Amino acid sequence: MYYIACVGELVHNKPLIEAVGAPTDAEFLSFLGRRVRQLRNRRGMTRKMVAREAAVSERHLAQLEAGDGNISILLLRRIVQALDVSLETLFAPEAETSGDRTQIERLLARLPKHRLSEAIEHLSRELGDGHDARRKRIALVGLRGAGKTTLGERLAHERGAAFVELDREIEKDAGMPLDEIFSLYGQSGYRRIESRALDRVLAEHESAVIAAGGGVVSEEETYARLRANCYTVWIKARPEEYMARVVAQGDRRAIAAGDEAREDLRRILEAREPLYRKADLHFDNSGESIESNFGRLAAALRAELG
Repeated sequence: MYYIACVGELVHNKPLIEAVGAPTDAEFLSFLGRRVRQLRNRRGMTRKMVAREAAVSERHLAQLEAGDGNISILLLRRIVQALDVSLETLFAPEAETSGDRTQIERLLARLPKHRLSEAIEHLSRELGDGHDARRKRIALVGLRGAGKTTLGERLAHERGAAFVELDREIEKDAGMPLDEIFSLYGQSGYRRIESRALDRVLAEHESAVIAAGGGVVSEEETYARLRANCYTVWIKARPEEYMARVVAQGDRRAIAAGDEAREDLRRILEAREPLYRKADLHFDNSGESIESNFGRLAAALRAELG
């Protein structure tokens, strides 16, 4: 759906086309390849994982990301241009919509991209639990190895709140470990379970410290609900510290993969950083001792939340 929305924007965004001219076929395919690669990195998926889940060859996916999509993509683009609709409209299921909903959709369609993000953020907060209730829950986001669990457990103890690891709640709901969830249901299935688990956690805990999975930010609706119902903190560290902490957790694959794993980490962080930056507070968990870093985080939160 992310792919459809972004390609639809390029195909059907008339102000954009009027400003820069309609993109050529080569420009369109180049954009499409960059967008697919960006979304893959944001979700932390390798090319092999995407190819397996989408039932396409890695070679086809590599060509698409390189801007060498096949003629079928270009034909579909020309059809939607001739029909004067977006790709979102073409793929959306037919459904009856109320007049109010239609009006809202028209208003949102007229917003430029940067204003649309602002509108989503505002609506998310307005439709959440409210300002005061939101401050009773703290959600920690960031890459694996950032220190969310270590800091989160201490923070929950200090605040007298429950500590919730969202990944463990996902495993509880699915009745199996994360690796098996990914193997059986793929990335999209995992994200659906994650969304339901978050809804349950929010309903069960009026006050809590929640450590979210690193990729929760890549699902716009789930991340918007998290920000609407929790005070969010981006826990970040230096790239080499992420790797060291993952290894310390017992994952020897990071050592086996070597430079490739570090490069994957760099790309994932680069793709997700704009999303992590939407958090209310940014906290650097690098360098110092656990006690020192926790003290700084606790002090920052007391200053923000009381």
